[in-house]
Parts: sequence; C-alpha cells; structure tokens
Amino acid sequence: MSQESDKEFRPVNQILGTQPSLGPIPADQVFPWTVIALTSYFIVNGIFGGIFSDEFQKWLWTLLITAWGMATWWILTGGRSWRFLSKFIGVPTWTRGFARYQSLLENNHEAKNRKTKRRRRRK
Repeated sequence: MSQESDKEFRPVNQILGTQPSLGPIPADQVFPWTVIALTSYFIVNGIFGGIFSDEFQKWLWTLLITAWGMATWWILTGGRSWRFLSKFIGVPTWTRGFARYQSLLENNHEAKNRKTKRRRRRK
C-alpha cells in the first residue's frame, strides 16, 4: 500500500509562485492606473471642459489620455518595475555637514573685530 501511494501524483496549486492579477491586469498596476484614470478625467473635464462642444469629445479625450498614461506606466514599470523605480532613491533627511556658525543678531562681528585689531596694531 505504501509503495502505491508514493507513485501517485500529488496535486499542486498552479497559482503558487505567480504574480497576483485581476484577470489580465497585474495587481500592482491597479492603484497607479486608477490614479492615472482619475487624473485624466479631472484634467479633461475640469480644466479643459469648456473647450469641447459635446460630451462625446470629452469622453473620447479622457479615454485616449487614460490609455496613453496606462500604457506608458505599464511599459516603464511592468514586469521588472525595479529597473525604473529604483532610480528614484529617497534623500536622507539627516546629513553630516560642517558649517561655520553665523549669528543672526550680529551680522559683521568678524569685520568689527578685524577693525579693532588693526586700530590696536597702529597705536
């Protein structure tokens, strides 16, 4: 009995190890595409809404700009998103620097000190 069970195939979940998706849309693209779609809607209907004579033109331009933005984003970040997104490295908030202290109350205290030193030398 134990020899027969070893020879049988075990069912394996085919989805393990794959990237999550919503149909053909990769899951990591859903949020950026939503932002792109909303932004294009607000640009066409909000900012340039008075330019178009009818609603069909508004929706046509909204869909064209949305498709262009989504395609551009997918080309830049699809598959190997780290190749594009890793170029934008956050700047550290704290840095070590060496700067001379300059008082805000007394602007030219060094120049005044130099003048007094010169006067003392002349005497």
